[in-house]
Amino acid sequence: MTDRDQPPVDGMDRAGAHSRSVAVLERPGADAKPGEGGAAGGRLHASTRAVRAGLGKAAAKAGSIPTTSVATTGRGVLLAAKVLRYAVTDTLTLRLPFGELIIQAWTLLKVTALPAVLMAIPFGAMVAVQLSGLVNEVGANSLVGSATGVAVLRQGAPVTAGLLMGGAAAAAIASDFGARAIREELDALRSLGVDPVRRLVVPRFLALMLITPILVVIVIAMGVGAAFLIATVVNDVTPGSFWLSFGAFAKMVDVWFTLAKGFAFAAIVAVISSQRGMEAKGGPRGVADAVNASVVLNVLLIVIVNLAITQLQTMFFPMAVA
Repeated sequence: MTDRDQPPVDGMDRAGAHSRSVAVLERPGADAKPGEGGAAGGRLHASTRAVRAGLGKAAAKAGSIPTTSVATTGRGVLLAAKVLRYAVTDTLTLRLPFGELIIQAWTLLKVTALPAVLMAIPFGAMVAVQLSGLVNEVGANSLVGSATGVAVLRQGAPVTAGLLMGGAAAAAIASDFGARAIREELDALRSLGVDPVRRLVVPRFLALMLITPILVVIVIAMGVGAAFLIATVVNDVTPGSFWLSFGAFAKMVDVWFTLAKGFAFAAIVAVISSQRGMEAKGGPRGVADAVNASVVLNVLLIVIVNLAITQLQTMFFPMAVA
């Protein structure tokens, strides 16, 4: 074999080297050490997937909020209708557990009466101080009694009673039902053929209705009394002028509207607190969430309902001198 017949070794080597370099360029990161480029890219990819999954879950949860809210509202309306029906029928047929009613009324009164006094006194004093300074500027000290009395009677008493029921009473009811729910006591009652709404919710509903007038009267008495002391002792308003102006502007229709507000707030608190407690899940954490949810919802609805009733009262029964 001659030298011409031998293949060009150097050309083949150069072609092979060139093909290997092209292959290396076409495979980026092939020569990267494990744990450097490849691991970093994997972590970045995993974090991106996690972020996308989190955003997807958040979007799905946000999209389900309206549906969940509507379903919860529907269950609350059905529970309210059921409670009202059993409250009327069981009272008329004497099937109502009156012993449970008295115990619950006394328990709820104990947790709300003292806070009612402690809230009413500063509220009446605050109204008297603010309005006394205002009427002194215009020289109408005789109107202090009317202004403070109407403010306490129309707004202070029902709102204070409602917030107390929506706070202390709601927490007591929701925690009681929540504890029963996670211990499966409610399911045990249903398996025995006993309706928890009829046996447990209705007595608490009627107990709140029973203590509502007591709380309203306490708040009115303490609030007006505190306003009277501030007006007469601090701002030199004569007692006769205070009570005369109070009687000229405050009428019995204000008392009836105040009681109506209190009963409406009591019904809201009883239904919402019972529903939130009975639907508690997840152990002690679920009970705490139920209590928080019941208090927040009660306060929100109390403010909205108070505004609506006040608007109706102002439209059909405007303030006038008696």
